[in-house]
Amino acid sequence: MALIRWQPFSDIDTLRRQMDHLFDEVTNPILSETAAWKPAVELKDQGDQLVLRVQLPGINAEDVEINATRDAISITGQRHATQETDSEQGVYYSEFRHGPFKRIISLPIPIQNDHVTADFTHGILTLQLPKVDEAINRVVNVKLGNTQAS
Repeated sequence: MALIRWQPFSDIDTLRRQMDHLFDEVTNPILSETAAWKPAVELKDQGDQLVLRVQLPGINAEDVEINATRDAISITGQRHATQETDSEQGVYYSEFRHGPFKRIISLPIPIQNDHVTADFTHGILTLQLPKVDEAINRVVNVKLGNTQAS
């Protein structure tokens, strides 16, 4: 029988995520027509840049606006209702959301906001966020002075 170590910080993080999910459900009911929705995001550090990916299925590129500052990315847009969801006839239950959305993602380190590039393929928005030069971890070889033993 293997012993499993108790990790209290992992349990606290799980509880925090569950509470966030609970409050999101309470404040944004699924069946509300005006309920705001938030697309899922993923932020990765790839050395000299950050990569932000956002899931935006069913949204056209012209319906998305991206603003970048040194410390945050703001993504706003609109998912339009399709003709199937417009007609209430025959729909028993639907969790499809439409309407406006807005996400503001705070960045852990500053970026060069004038060099941000974006790609929107198959409903995934990918932003390349180059770090400012001060934030890039560079290795520098340090040479010792003339230290000869006499």
